[in-house]
Formats: sequence, C-alpha cells, structure tokens
Amino acid sequence: MPSYLTYHDTGHTKNVIETAEHLAMAENISGDDLVLLKTAALFHDAGYMQIYKGHEDISCKMAKKYLPDYGYSSDQVETVCRLILATRWPTKPTDLLEKILCDADMYYLGTEHYSFYADKLYLELKNNGSVKTKLDWLLRQVEFLSVHQYHTQTALRDREAQKQRDLQQLKLKLESSFSTSDKMKPAEILQDVLLILTGVLFAGCSLKGFLVPNHFFDGGITGISLLVHELYKFNLAIVIILLNLPFILVSYFTVGRRFALWTLISIILLGICLTLLPEIALTSDKLLISMFGGVFLGIGVGLIMRAGAALDGIEVLALYTLKRTSFTISEIILGINVLIFAVAAFKFGIDSALYSILTYFSATRCIDYVVEGIQAHTGVTIISGKSELIKYKLVNDLGRGITVYKGERGFLPGNLKSVLIVTSSLRLFPDLN
Repeated sequence: MPSYLTYHDTGHTKNVIETAEHLAMAENISGDDLVLLKTAALFHDAGYMQIYKGHEDISCKMAKKYLPDYGYSSDQVETVCRLILATRWPTKPTDLLEKILCDADMYYLGTEHYSFYADKLYLELKNNGSVKTKLDWLLRQVEFLSVHQYHTQTALRDREAQKQRDLQQLKLKLESSFSTSDKMKPAEILQDVLLILTGVLFAGCSLKGFLVPNHFFDGGITGISLLVHELYKFNLAIVIILLNLPFILVSYFTVGRRFALWTLISIILLGICLTLLPEIALTSDKLLISMFGGVFLGIGVGLIMRAGAALDGIEVLALYTLKRTSFTISEIILGINVLIFAVAAFKFGIDSALYSILTYFSATRCIDYVVEGIQAHTGVTIISGKSELIKYKLVNDLGRGITVYKGERGFLPGNLKSVLIVTSSLRLFPDLN
C-alpha cells in the first residue's frame, strides 16, 4: 500500500464490510445479495494500490481478474462491479444494494469518531497534494457535508442527526477562522492610515489650490458638492460630508463594515483638510488648472482606494442602482456626471463645463495609474495546432515567458491542444511568420 494512504487503508475496508453487513441486516438483505454486497465492499477501494483518482475502475478490474477463481459467475462479477462504481462521488445509487454500500463507505460521517477519521483523511489528501492548508480542508469538509446525503432509512435514522451537528460545528469553526484571518495586522493598519492621510492631503490641495478658486468642477459627489458650494455658498467641507453620508450608510450593507468605516474616516479627514487649508489659486491658466487639478485629485482618490476605502459615494450609488436597473455601473456614473456638467455649463458657461470634463478625465486616468500601475499589460491566449512552433518563437525570438495549459475539443474529436498564456506591456507579435 502507498505510504500516504492514511485513511483509505485496510482498516477502512474492514469498517466498510462490517457496516455494509450491519445495514444489510437492518434492510433485510441476505443470501447471495449479502455475499455480493460484502464482496463489493472488500474490493471497492482496492484500486488505491495502483492509482488515486479514478481508483474505482481499477477496483473493478481487480474484481474481474480474481473473483472467477473463487466461483463467481460473470453476472455476479458484473453486479460487484456495478456496486463498486456506485461509490464514485457524487454518488447516485439506483437500488438498495448500491445505497447500502454508499452509506457504508461514508458511515463515519455521523459518528462520534468523525474528527478522528477526518484527520486521517486530511493527512492523506495533504500528502498527495489535494489539500494545502487546514482552512482549505475546513472548507472542503463544510462543502462535502452540506451536499452529502444518506440513502438508506437505517443510515438516515442512525447517522443524519449527528452529521448535521458536526456540520454546524464546522461552520462555526469556519466563521471563526475567517473572522480571525480578516483581522488586520498593526503594520497593515498603519500603512492604510498613511495612504488615507496622503490621499486626503492630495485631494484637499487639488480642491483648494486648483478647482475651488477657479470655479472648476469634477464628477461624482465631489462635483455635486462643488456645484452646491458655488450656487449657494455653503461650506464645502460640510457639504461634502453631508452628501456622502447616505452612501456611506448604504455601503455598510452592500460592501462591508470595514469599507464603510474607512470611507467615513476619509470623508471626515477631507472635511477637516478643506477647513484648515487656505484657498489659494496656484495658477490662473485654465488648462493647467484642469490638468493638474485632476491629477492631484486622482492621486488622492487612488491612494485612498489602495487603502480599501473611497472618497466619493458615486460608486456606491452606482452599485446600489445597478441592482434595480438594467444599466451598467459605468453607464450610471456617466449619466450622473453628464447631469453635473450640464448644470455647470448652464450656470457657469460652456468653457467651464468643458474644462471640468478635462479635469474629470485627468482624475480618472490618475486613479487608474495609482490603483493598477502606470504600465498596462495585455494578456493573450493562443490556441493552435502549431503550439510548439509558436512556443519556440515566443521564447527564443521574442524572449517572452509563457504558461501552457493542456486543452481538448469540447464536442468534436481531435488531439489535445496546447493553450498558451502570455502577457506583455509591449507590442507582442511584431513578426511570427
């Protein structure tokens, strides 16, 4: 036996044979049917001696090889093979014998010894690379117990209740693991705080040094706040905080508590920054105002997004509206901003509105650069019967790193094809002839 078989060992096979006999007696199975059931239990995991995945087929071949020497007829051997193959997951037994063997194979699930056998199975799966961590194994257990079902009345009566109790305990343990893993380390908190403070400072300088003194606008809730400030002379800091509060509340339920908390802190800090910073026009050149006002604002918003928060409730509003309309988030944000710039054009002139659109464009591009990086990469998937030639050209002529997957046709016959994945920030294929 392979040394990594810590669960599917001879002890497991003996337990399945004994359990199958116990269930058979309770379900009134006897005679030749009982003999065939116990024989299938004896052989059902024998294939593990040769292969792990698809062992049921090997077990069936072993049964066909050895059973005739012990007086089993061809029909009886076929019955044994049918029972063995019925244990393949997900199980779909069609008669009582198949149901009994499937239940006997998983009878440990509803016993007080579940943890003992689960630990043995975890060690086996970890040794063969199927499971990497305890958390991964915990997820696998919850998923498996959630979909598993016993098929015989005896197993349902004796094991289902305890299995459900074990499932609830595993779910609680899983929730505890996630809540523990979600806790941020002090260094991560400090990093997020520094990002937020820097982002708020950049955004404040953009508003007080470029946009507000020159009556320029932006998109989103910030743009609405600037409009309200210009039209009614309300305090900009208070307007920004008040207009964002409803969306912060919505984000608490739609996005998460941490996001809402960090966003609230960011908005309040921006209000404080706007209150403390003096309003000084750094330049009167409209092109410079629109460009650098957008750049500074985009850097600020991007840094705060890197910290897992937001400086504008427009994205939350778009997400909330998305669930109730057929529009995409981009379309919703675009529609809101069109209204903002239309009002700006009507009240302050077409020039001001057009320059404000340029400011918004500059800000969005800077957000992309800060969040995703300055250099964009293109990913290419190549499926070809001439994959070896393409691989040679990519690696040797172009000097690109590649990843190769094996694929096959979905409905038509054909040989396996190589699927090549390659990324590049440059023009990828100047010449592959």
